[in-house]
Amino acid sequence: MAKEFTHLDDRDNPRMVNVGEKPVTERLARARSIVQLPAEVWDALQQGEWQTKKGPVFQTAILAGIQAAKKTGELIPLCHPLGLDHCQVVIGLREPDEVVIDCTASLRGRTGVEMEALTGASVAALTIYDMCKAFSHDIVIKETTLMEKSGGKRDFKRD
Repeated sequence: MAKEFTHLDDRDNPRMVNVGEKPVTERLARARSIVQLPAEVWDALQQGEWQTKKGPVFQTAILAGIQAAKKTGELIPLCHPLGLDHCQVVIGLREPDEVVIDCTASLRGRTGVEMEALTGASVAALTIYDMCKAFSHDIVIKETTLMEKSGGKRDFKRD
């Protein structure tokens, strides 16, 4: 079967994919963003136990990521508005200077939740940038990657 862009009609105009006839299945996706912090930010945050004048960095980023995942259909034009059954953002440290953000989204539905997981991880990373930029603007959001998805036509898992 030839691959095609599903968000284009036969005249190449944008369209939202009709998922009405697709079967309802358990859908899950996990995405990861990595934020690289310069030494001055890393050191300042560890001394302050990851607190800034704006508040707790990780807790704020977790809430922002969950909120963003829930609003993906409003942010990305052709995404379906979805009622997520579950969304979790987990943030960890990878020495010497990286923050690893994993966002997992799931639901029982007719369309996947990759975009929700990717949006959640991305906005959590942006929130960390926003909360830490007073220390330095040399913060790099290195990547945002789909790590796995299941429940649709094709499952995917990154090694």
